[in-house]
Amino acid sequence: MGSFDHLGVDGHLLRLFVTVYEEGSVSAAARRLDMAQSAVSHALNRLRRLVGDPLFVKSGRRIVATQHAERLVPQARLLMDGLKALTAGDGFDPAQARLSWTVAANDFQRDLLLPRFYTRAAAQLADLRLQVIPSGRPTSEMLREARCDLLISPAPPEGLDIIQKRLFDDRYVCVFDGARRVAPTSAAAFLAGRHVTVVHPSADPLNFDKALEGLGIHRDVVVTVANFSGLAPFLRGTDLVACVPSRLHGLELREFQAAPLPADLLAAAPPGTDTLRMYMAWHLRGQHDPAQAWLRGQLEAVAREMGDDA
Repeated sequence: MGSFDHLGVDGHLLRLFVTVYEEGSVSAAARRLDMAQSAVSHALNRLRRLVGDPLFVKSGRRIVATQHAERLVPQARLLMDGLKALTAGDGFDPAQARLSWTVAANDFQRDLLLPRFYTRAAAQLADLRLQVIPSGRPTSEMLREARCDLLISPAPPEGLDIIQKRLFDDRYVCVFDGARRVAPTSAAAFLAGRHVTVVHPSADPLNFDKALEGLGIHRDVVVTVANFSGLAPFLRGTDLVACVPSRLHGLELREFQAAPLPADLLAAAPPGTDTLRMYMAWHLRGQHDPAQAWLRGQLEAVAREMGDDA
């Protein structure tokens, strides 16, 4: 691709490009931007000429981004953040704010926190567009490249430009079908049982399993699933045991019985083996953005309302 006049690209054009990308439709982007569809099409054609790429191509009733557009979106978001920081004033009025926020989270923290967060935040904002993507194994590049604005994870990435803050602590419990088995009340009973566990795609095993493996203790895991929502069908009507955060039992696994991890198992383990600590993490560039700070505050408020098992 040849060189182009980079000064021909302004903040309005960047916002339009990102909005078309997020909506997958010129007409939907026009409604969101409160613009005529013809004006969006005209501006998009202008950007296509500037970068020398079609950017979007038809796929059924939608349009999809080209490979070049996929590479440009994180850069466009970074530039928009920079422009926003350059012009941001000290005040932030939620009632006048129209915000778009992308959060990376796997299914437990997604289902536990984000529906309540959305309800709370959207009620106070003029408009909120929340995009939730899986975090898998979280990396600092996800934040640096603006693939997401916030990560929620028990294993947040680290870096001089990455900020972390604890949201809540939880504890692992044994969950099982009480009609098929009793609670494993000793380490021997726990290790003699058959287990089902979660291994997220592209992610490490659960912190709990890693802690046990560090002690040379290995559960007899006969089933692995890609997310916590996949546990119930394997627990129902079987003698399998799952070790899950206690809040998940109250959220999605209420039909099953729960019991603490065996005391003699924990006595042989380092302190905190049964603890799950959840963090949120964001990039330094969003630290002083009043809108992002407000959104993070709403998420913290949701976590506080749930209480803390620490």
